[in-house]
Amino acid sequence: MELIICIKQVPDTAARIKIAASQKSIDLADVELVVSPFDEYAVEEALRIKEAKGGKTTVITFGAESAGKALRQCLAMGIDDAIHILFEEFETSDSWATANVLASVIKTMPHDLILFGKQGVGTDNVQVPAMIAELLNLPQALVLTKFELIEEKKALAYSETEGGIAVHEILLPAVISTEKGMNEPRYPTLKGIMAAKKKPIKQLTLTDCGFTPAQVGESGSKVLFSKLSIPPARPEGKVLTGEPKDVVTQLVNLLHTEAKVI
Repeated sequence: MELIICIKQVPDTAARIKIAASQKSIDLADVELVVSPFDEYAVEEALRIKEAKGGKTTVITFGAESAGKALRQCLAMGIDDAIHILFEEFETSDSWATANVLASVIKTMPHDLILFGKQGVGTDNVQVPAMIAELLNLPQALVLTKFELIEEKKALAYSETEGGIAVHEILLPAVISTEKGMNEPRYPTLKGIMAAKKKPIKQLTLTDCGFTPAQVGESGSKVLFSKLSIPPARPEGKVLTGEPKDVVTQLVNLLHTEAKVI
């Protein structure tokens, strides 16, 4: 099977976020960048499919020079090949611009299954997988908790619904996205890390993909950020003391006068 995994390098979810001077993006100075956590489930799922059915795995990212580190991590986990579409201002590209660039590369490659994490931690738009499926005219099954190949070109896709599990039969080639808990992503081994350092990463420019800078980034996007801001700090909580009946009276009074919920 030909398995393609699209990943994104994002700020570590534990990082302290600061807004850049432009107020339209995040200041990435001194911020640790990692593979988006949801994408790790997609990488692991591709590796498991390859181990069970054979085939080849290729990871792709659209990003700045620093995103090469994320690709190396995937290679260290056991991915065969990596493709890096280089564009330093990629963060200003919306989901539509990003999907078009990725689709332009994927359509030139053999593919039985294209895997994504359900969303890239950061903007959390949850749009790129569905857009690429439409651009490539492929069936899609998104936010999956389980994926099971039942024939060479047929699979069952499981997703959680309110009060149950939805099971869809899907024909390959197809696009899927993975939910947290679909599997347990493996850690790169020392052997894998050393091998990953020697593996070549294929680098592509926008020109290689048939695009100009004006067709991506802010100028090529349909959705633009006007301003980013940090959520206001939460006020300190209140500790109520005294006898239970007195505490209840205080609580009811606060819910009425301050929280205004009763």
